[in-house]
Amino acid sequence: MENNNYAIEMIGITKEFPGIIANDDVTIRLKHGEILALLGENGAGKSTLMSILFGLYTPEKGEIKKDGVVIKIKNPNDATFYKIGMVHQHFMLINVFTVLDNIILGSEPNKKGFINRKLAKEKIQNLCDKYGFNLELNAKVEDLTIGAQQKVEILKMLYRDNDILIFDEPTAVLTPQEIDELMEIMKNLVKEGKSIIFITHKLDEIMKVADECVVLRKGKVTGTVEIKNTTKEELSEMMVGRKVELKLDKAPYNPKEPILQVKDLCMHDKSRKIDTVKHVTFDVRAGEILCIAGIDGNGQSELIGGITGLLPVKSGEIILNNVNMTKLSIRKRNILGLSHIPEDRHKHGLILDYSLEENLILQKYFYKDYQKFHWINLKNRGQYANELISDFDIRSGQGKETKVRSMSGGNQQKAIVGREIERDTDLLIAAQPTRGLDVGAIEYIHKQLLKQRDSGKAILLVSLELEEVFGLADRILVMHGGEIVAECYPNEVTVQQLGLYMGGVKQDKFKEATEDGKEKNND
Repeated sequence: MENNNYAIEMIGITKEFPGIIANDDVTIRLKHGEILALLGENGAGKSTLMSILFGLYTPEKGEIKKDGVVIKIKNPNDATFYKIGMVHQHFMLINVFTVLDNIILGSEPNKKGFINRKLAKEKIQNLCDKYGFNLELNAKVEDLTIGAQQKVEILKMLYRDNDILIFDEPTAVLTPQEIDELMEIMKNLVKEGKSIIFITHKLDEIMKVADECVVLRKGKVTGTVEIKNTTKEELSEMMVGRKVELKLDKAPYNPKEPILQVKDLCMHDKSRKIDTVKHVTFDVRAGEILCIAGIDGNGQSELIGGITGLLPVKSGEIILNNVNMTKLSIRKRNILGLSHIPEDRHKHGLILDYSLEENLILQKYFYKDYQKFHWINLKNRGQYANELISDFDIRSGQGKETKVRSMSGGNQQKAIVGREIERDTDLLIAAQPTRGLDVGAIEYIHKQLLKQRDSGKAILLVSLELEEVFGLADRILVMHGGEIVAECYPNEVTVQQLGLYMGGVKQDKFKEATEDGKEKNND
């Protein structure tokens, strides 16, 4: 007799790619009305496993059961048929469509061959009321906040009456308040009878909402534990196979002379006809980690694009080591003393169809040690690549010969981090350096950034992760709407205050409100 207590069972799943077994005889079971967390290192096989469940990959071995019955999922349409939905890490929305049209796309109700928007709107509005989603259904997605866009993704699943919900790194771009709201939404969904698989690297979130956690390491299940019977330390050790330091040990803050000076910088987006950076002024000093915090889309990316030379500057000055580099080429900025871990690793960090070896030498191939008479020294290049692969624990199926496109996102990121840190420049710009990385890789990269800071380098960090901001930053600037709205030190501000600044409350206004509140309390 079949056990129908399980909403989904993935039994003995094996999936292979060239040079690597992504899933090696993996078995996971999701109970009805529970949140099952899926935890693992980068390249451990989490995304591959969920891609199989959602119909994007077909396994070599194994079977999938829903409510005790074997099912075949060959594509996402099959997954939808079996009421399985997925919120991807990068939202699958059409920006110029309305909220309503995004939700019904592919599942449009029709009446005599015409889309019945009235019927769709009634159903979606009922779902919004039920789950407390405050969304304007006629608004265009491009005008929504990231948190609101995520609610649209969730509504897409609920509109299709999905009862198995997969959340892939859902909190990566949310504010603290939006994360708390999402956690409540997930709890409410399981109360309504939904079953959730929750992929995340954030141990705090797992401890807060999950019922059980499956830990994967190198394609195999290392254990399944009940959250009430475990700790963050135990989970991290199961994941990476060793004890992980979850708290950073920082040396005292001792900044020296300014390395980077940004003066009255303005930037303009011609396509959107808006100013994206508005009169921003700051400096970054030697021996300092300055963090730019804020909700994604508030000018941080454009600011970094201007400093690194990826985007044109409207006005203002950018000075590195007392040299005005506002109009210098990207290579000249790099030679002057700038390293850059870009936010978009695929667009600006890697050439995906090059080998790992070729990508690691991108910033150095023109140096004399690696070329002679315009011919690349293959022996030195290979030796250099192998050293970085070893030093930064970059994992791939075929070593330095591996095509970067086939590597996991986390290992692609480690390749960029290794390449940029090894260059030993005076200024390191790190934009979302640990996005999508597991706790072991995050620990390693955080230590590398602190090591650079302690050796006298200037670090400009852009991060959406408040735990990272508070753990690494010596000084914090908050951006909202292209402006610096607050400057503070991590030991003088709370997570809630920083969240308010990120939402657009200016620091002076917050101080006034706080002082008014104190006066009223005293009265």
